[in-house]
Amino acid sequence: MNRIATEANVPRKFLELILADLREAGFLTSTRGKAGGYRLARAKHLISLGEIIRVIEGPLALVPCVSRTAYRPCNDCKDEASCAIRHAMARVRDETARILDGTSLADATAEDLAAA
Repeated sequence: MNRIATEANVPRKFLELILADLREAGFLTSTRGKAGGYRLARAKHLISLGEIIRVIEGPLALVPCVSRTAYRPCNDCKDEASCAIRHAMARVRDETARILDGTSLADATAEDLAAA
């Protein structure tokens, strides 16, 4: 874990929190002890970037009035059905979800390796 924290330039405590969230969500398994650590609980091709981001960051929607998991009405909008900004943000949410849910961890790591 120290190596990952150093390479990612993040505090170890912060990394521990992220890894704990990913473990609780079923993406990782953990083993204690000297030879312990974290391992993927599923194959890389079965984990999408969208799933990971939702666990770490929360909903993909940029505004809560279009969120599928954390909906809240917009205080600025009199009529959500005719709000052009809401419709645009819903399209952004849908395209973001399409791209992230369609990109597996295997895809992302293969692209990283190809670029190196």
